[in-house]
Amino acid sequence: MQGLILQISRIGFLILLWLFVYATIRALRNDLSIAGGRPVSFGLPGRSRTRAKPSRGSARYLVVTGGALANTRISLGDQPLLLGRADDSTLVLTDDYASERHARLSRRGDDWYVEDLGSTNGTYLDRAKVTTAVRVPTNTPIRIGKTVIELRP
Repeated sequence: MQGLILQISRIGFLILLWLFVYATIRALRNDLSIAGGRPVSFGLPGRSRTRAKPSRGSARYLVVTGGALANTRISLGDQPLLLGRADDSTLVLTDDYASERHARLSRRGDDWYVEDLGSTNGTYLDRAKVTTAVRVPTNTPIRIGKTVIELRP
């Protein structure tokens, strides 16, 4: 009887080990699913992911699509926008995961660029962490904590 319990314990442990490996690979696959806009298939036919092509044209509005300020819309001009919890920010975020001066959106010609200002939790452009000033295509989500914003034409 003890041999049977020992054998069942071994099989249970092996199943748990394989579930852990599967969960780890799945998490890595989700984190690495988009590499610089190129499709990544990971050897699974029919499972490649591609980015939707950004729409052309200059952005005219900043729209909050997720978070406490959802549906907020700001008209864009030529001045940079400061995003964060500070009272003097262009968009004051009521988000515990945002820093005082979290990120800046600035215009260069017809394009807008986002840059992280040394925030604690980081700024993400379509699931990629922003480390330098990065061009923001229209309709591409920018995530700051729980807040998601997009540039719209």
